[in-house]
Amino acid sequence: MIDLSRIRAIDMHTHAEEPCGCHADDGYDDLQTAMARYFRAPWRHPPTIDETAAHYRARAIAAVIFPVDAERETGYRRYRNEEVAEAAARHDDILIPFASIDPARGRAGARDARRLVEDFGIRGFKFHPTMQGFYPNDRMAWPLYEAIAAAGVPALFHTGQTGVGAGMRGGAGMRLKYSNPLYLDDVAVEFPDLQIIAAHPSFPWQDEALAMAVHKPNVWIDLSGWRPRYFPPILLRYAQTLLRDRVLFGSDWPMISPEGWLGEFAALPVRDEVRPAILKDNAARLLGLTES
Repeated sequence: MIDLSRIRAIDMHTHAEEPCGCHADDGYDDLQTAMARYFRAPWRHPPTIDETAAHYRARAIAAVIFPVDAERETGYRRYRNEEVAEAAARHDDILIPFASIDPARGRAGARDARRLVEDFGIRGFKFHPTMQGFYPNDRMAWPLYEAIAAAGVPALFHTGQTGVGAGMRGGAGMRLKYSNPLYLDDVAVEFPDLQIIAAHPSFPWQDEALAMAVHKPNVWIDLSGWRPRYFPPILLRYAQTLLRDRVLFGSDWPMISPEGWLGEFAALPVRDEVRPAILKDNAARLLGLTES
């Protein structure tokens, strides 16, 4: 179990990449190489879950970790949710496992979601509309959202531009339109008890994301995928005022390191009384790690 007194932050956004990169025939290695170049990531090969846990433990940071099930849309082979959960369980002092299910699986996906929460301790679910090729408000996803809401765990959605496919021919087939955060507004209305995390500064739709989060109290924003020095001023303004209780630290590891993100965040003009909420307290409350 995670001891909140021993950690200084909770990273809401880290990726479990291996063994997805072990299949030379499906193109995932090329995609990873292009992403590492886009983010200027320093590693040669994506870290294992064990290596990720060691990295975060050494820095006293807990981390939400997940795969992305985009096999149907992209052909990239899935990293089994059960395998991620079992690996995270070896490091339950520092890792918090989320799962990923293609919403096109309908009721079968909903059944899997219930099983993963009940039998494998999954604490939330990750969606990447651009990689998975769906609009978040497509009703085919309703059975899966219903199961997640009933389980009382959050759903995290990629929003905005993505580094996936950036600079590759045709963007590697990734269509940015699916990740406009405003599509989440319908989900927030239909599932008012589902806690929804809009991941990343949502370029070029930042205002839409902020408006939705202010209007819908079940919408949160994580700050992953961008280096803090590039955060738009309006995002920092809302993070310290109207949304100070629903903004979350996230790095996008392994593309951005938590220590690099935290170093840049420390240099931003953020009020001292707001920093603990963004870095740890909001996430602890969302994930049920504290009673407050």
